[in-house]
Amino acid sequence: MQQHRAASGTDRLRRHTGPMAGCVFCDVIAGTTPAHIVRRTDAAVCFLDTRPVFKGHVLVVPTDHVVTLPDLAPEQLVPFFEQVQSVSRLLPPALEAQGSFVAMNNVVSQSVAHLHCHVVPRTKGDGLRGFFWPRTKYADGEAEVYAARLREGLA
Repeated sequence: MQQHRAASGTDRLRRHTGPMAGCVFCDVIAGTTPAHIVRRTDAAVCFLDTRPVFKGHVLVVPTDHVVTLPDLAPEQLVPFFEQVQSVSRLLPPALEAQGSFVAMNNVVSQSVAHLHCHVVPRTKGDGLRGFFWPRTKYADGEAEVYAARLREGLA
C-alpha cells in the first residue's frame, strides 16, 4: 500500500475522506473490485470475506479510508458499530448459527490497512479455538447464496 503522510510529514494519514488509491477495501467500496456485498450504508460496507473462517463470515468496513479503530472519528463510531451490531444480530437466524464472533485487529495481523471488523457465524463444536482461524472456501456460486441470505435478513 502506498504510504501517505499527514500535514506534519511525520505520521501516516490514518483517516482519509473517500477512497485511498491502492487500498483493496476502498476499491470494494467504490465498486471497482468485485465483492459479495451484504449491505451498503453511508457509514459502512458489509461484504463476505473471500477467505472465510466459516461460510457467512462478513467484513464490515467504514466507507472512509481509516486504518485502525483509534483513527475512526468519534462521529463515525456509532454508525459504524450499528452495522457491526446489525450483522452480528443477523448471522444466527439467517445462517442457522448459534451465535457470532466479532473481532478486529489493529496493525498486528491486520492484512489490509483499512479498518475492518470480522463478524463470523459460530456454532458449538465448530472447531474454532482461541485465535487460530481455520479458513474455508466457497464453492462456485455459493458465496452469492450466502450474501443473498444475509441481504434478505438485513432488509
